[in-house]
Amino acid sequence: MNHRASQTVRYREQLWVPWWWWPLGFVGNGLMAYEVRLGLRSLPGWLPFAVFFAITVAALLWLGRIQVRVIETGGEVQLWVGEAHLPAGVIARSAEVPQSAKSAALGRQLDPAAYVVHRGWVGPMVLVVLDDPDDPTPYWLVSCRHPQRVLAALQG
Repeated sequence: MNHRASQTVRYREQLWVPWWWWPLGFVGNGLMAYEVRLGLRSLPGWLPFAVFFAITVAALLWLGRIQVRVIETGGEVQLWVGEAHLPAGVIARSAEVPQSAKSAALGRQLDPAAYVVHRGWVGPMVLVVLDDPDDPTPYWLVSCRHPQRVLAALQG
């Protein structure tokens, strides 16, 4: 049986880096490649640029690899953040954490046992409090660009 065939995606978001990081990354690594080229004249002139180009692309894609999804499988709603998932049945309550309250949520108030997926370039977050006696994690704190859509997908 195909497990994916019975899934309905209620919400999906890729936490890509901002578009302006790409030109900055290429310019910065282009300067480093130029410095390497000046220092190692025995290398072909194009090689440092090719290597640093590949490093830039790989690093920026890796930074944006996290995906936030809310799916429904066989009547059960689940929140997926990267490879971690949480059934909606164990969620006691959930709320939006605006960008202005992010530092407080990630500061002294943060429980060390919490599951946190924070991306600094993404403003708001979603707080999902768990009601599962078998799970030592008290809550999830997840970056997302559209927290109201995530919350609506979890509830509806």
